[in-house]
Amino acid sequence: MKNKFSIGEMSKLHNIPIKTLRYYDEIGLFKPIEVNKDNGYRYYSTEQFEQLNTINYLKFLGIPLKEIKNYLEIRNIDYFLELLNREKRITENRINQLTLIKNRFENRIKEIEESRKIRELEVVQIKRVKERKILSLKGKINTELELEIYLRKLENMANITSTIIIGRVGLTVSIDNIRKHKFYEYNSIFILLEEESNNELVKTLEQCEYACIYYRGYDHKESAKYYEIILNYLEKNNYEIIGDAIERVIINQYISKNKEDYLTEIEIPVKKH
Repeated sequence: MKNKFSIGEMSKLHNIPIKTLRYYDEIGLFKPIEVNKDNGYRYYSTEQFEQLNTINYLKFLGIPLKEIKNYLEIRNIDYFLELLNREKRITENRINQLTLIKNRFENRIKEIEESRKIRELEVVQIKRVKERKILSLKGKINTELELEIYLRKLENMANITSTIIIGRVGLTVSIDNIRKHKFYEYNSIFILLEEESNNELVKTLEQCEYACIYYRGYDHKESAKYYEIILNYLEKNNYEIIGDAIERVIINQYISKNKEDYLTEIEIPVKKH
């Protein structure tokens, strides 16, 4: 059996593009045992098969070609273990990041699917809501412009990006303003967290009963009507407001063009007299 293989034969045997083998030669990673001086043809031997297998193995693990080249020149077991351990740590970090992304997908999908099932609109319900963690920034917010500016401030202060906040942003109305029927003046903006955070801006929305209402809309100017509906319900049913209201747009015009899909929720913490 011959022990001399052209670059085309090596390409077929190892399922590697000829272009890749040429590049490996250029950077000194995997060189042929012989190059014909007349025509420039490259030739390889069976003794190089295991070397190419090692390159493919390390490349598959995500190790950069420069590091693979260094290892092949040194071929030291300690260096080999260092490479593997480093890539293992990088892979674990990637898995953690992908798990977070997967959880966010699942949470958003679940919330949107559940929102499409809601039939009791513009009707007050008393619900017990579990404890929630939020990133919160205090500030007087009256306009859409002020909302966007405060949101950017919160993102920058918390060192987060807009990619994690879609559908998670809310506003609060102080208990004093609720009692004064000043529903257009918000006193903070927040981002509902989906995972643990040690950020100093993190606050807790304690578990308690909330008077909740859903309506088809996303403009905060529409919300006053629904605050009034809640207040009338609380008065008739002997409930007392015990904290700031929470207002969150779940589905807006950027998610759907269909107005029938828009959804905002208002929650006011309450207790029975």
